[in-house]
Amino acid sequence: MTSKHNQFLEPAMHLRASRWMPVVIFFLMTQTTAFSQTSVVVPEAVLQAQQHRIETVERVASSVVAIFAPGGQGGGSGVLISSDGFAVTNFHVVQGLGGFMKCGLNDGRLYDAVLVGIDPTGDVAVVKLLGRDDFPHAEIGDSDTVKMGDWTFAMGNPFLLADDFQPTVTYGMVSGTHRYQYPAGTFLEYTDCIQVDTSINAGNSGGPLFNINGEVIGINGRISVEKRGKVNVGAGYSISINQVMHFLDHLKSGRIVDHATLGATVTSTSDGAVVVSNILETSEAYRRGLRQGDELISFAGRPVRSVNQYKNILGIYPKSWQVPLSFQRDGARFDIVVQLAGLHRRAELAGGPPPNKPEPDEKEKPKIPIPIPHMGKKQEPDIPKEYLKLYEEKSGYANYYFNQIAQDRFLESIRRWGDFNSKPRMWALDATFKDGAPLQIRMQPEAIAAKFEQGFAVLELGGEFTAEPMDSGGLLASLEQLKQLLIDPKDYFTEFYYVGSEPLDGQGERVDVLVTTKGLLTSRWYFQQESGALIGVDTVIDEEHDSCRIRFGEMRDFDGVKFPSRLTVRSGGQVWGELDVTSLKFLDPDSKGSP
Repeated sequence: MTSKHNQFLEPAMHLRASRWMPVVIFFLMTQTTAFSQTSVVVPEAVLQAQQHRIETVERVASSVVAIFAPGGQGGGSGVLISSDGFAVTNFHVVQGLGGFMKCGLNDGRLYDAVLVGIDPTGDVAVVKLLGRDDFPHAEIGDSDTVKMGDWTFAMGNPFLLADDFQPTVTYGMVSGTHRYQYPAGTFLEYTDCIQVDTSINAGNSGGPLFNINGEVIGINGRISVEKRGKVNVGAGYSISINQVMHFLDHLKSGRIVDHATLGATVTSTSDGAVVVSNILETSEAYRRGLRQGDELISFAGRPVRSVNQYKNILGIYPKSWQVPLSFQRDGARFDIVVQLAGLHRRAELAGGPPPNKPEPDEKEKPKIPIPIPHMGKKQEPDIPKEYLKLYEEKSGYANYYFNQIAQDRFLESIRRWGDFNSKPRMWALDATFKDGAPLQIRMQPEAIAAKFEQGFAVLELGGEFTAEPMDSGGLLASLEQLKQLLIDPKDYFTEFYYVGSEPLDGQGERVDVLVTTKGLLTSRWYFQQESGALIGVDTVIDEEHDSCRIRFGEMRDFDGVKFPSRLTVRSGGQVWGELDVTSLKFLDPDSKGSP
């Protein structure tokens, strides 16, 4: 009953049986009848909002994925993000499932899927559903625009309840943004995540968090649970979709990807400032001028007002990205761009636990003790033969097959420059600086020599690489890497692999990145995403030196091949030279080609 009825009923309950009781009962009956005949008018805006919500859920449900082990044991959720079958989920969902798995969609069908790439630190993974090229997929939102109080809904397969793979939906709101969750287990660290009161339970892991318009703003992962079991108590955490998109191409590379570190730790002072407490002298931040005691103002374009904010910003970027950093010292402001280092050693990412952090006991690892719908008893993986070639094991990779596909794509782009392999191995490159001063470079199999107004520079190729000429960061070594890339890349380099994509120079267009190594020397090659054109290279002799950064101008024909008409060379944040290439010739061994 309503409170209106209670005000009459409560006194009546205390009346003794008397001649007034029939009167009281009659009065209450008439009031109830009158109330029941009163119609409730629901505002049109409420009805429209409800209809919008229902239509949105119906529209996006087809993109939600139920993920299972190939034999049908264990699993979680995911979301399709492209029509060719790429889907995002949690790393802890696919961990231990092997190279292949089964994925159910809202259409009731079960699809084969292959593992693509994993991010153990950020708890993200990418898988690819197989069998069609027109998968329904969700639209990607912008998690930086999410506000506290925004309506959200989570979709997935909590407790594996969906018998027909129709996802469950729960509705709630954003409780907090830019939350930092301290590391758990070995690598796992949730940074810049979205806190929601939307119900997220076991099985929801890896599923999408949608905004009210049906755009993915997060990937559901961690929850706060009661002591008695994995039951959500109103505090769930979603990995921001912007973090996922930063890492997406890295994950599509088939690698075990790494997060970034600035090479510096920070602390808060009594007046609320965030200052550098320690910094590695080998870090690029140190070489750009950051020192202990400096106060951070902004990082990657976002203000830094607490240690957690600093960790939140740092945690959403992959290794080797370049980002702007602003700090102040003695009242003076400094604005720099720094290249972020890797957070983990390669051996750690290849499978071993970090130092002094043993793997958790088997009993502590979370399990979902609920049988998978339709799958029955445990089965051996049933993988169609035509899919077996899509998975290739290799140390440091989640699936080397996808990296190999990317490598072949970039090698095809490089071949557009011409057949350098058929040319003599002695190169004569002539150029002029911006002021008209000449530069002559002669590249022989044993050494490279350069002649310019300041004198000579020589790089012997039989030993370790050096940063010649002075202040260039290693222009001669970088040109040798370019020569070998054009001639015979697979046999020369120690390593050759696709990394992912990143903004060029930290603030430019998004470019694909190919990495090559030769001993301690590492080169990062940049390709335009749309055209596939090679537009530059960064070469670093070792971690103690600034890199030599070369950006290529328009291509010209030189002696039967194509080569950049301009080379802009930078190192240490400064322009070393803007070179207009006037000639590139290939000399016979008996010719006199030295400068």
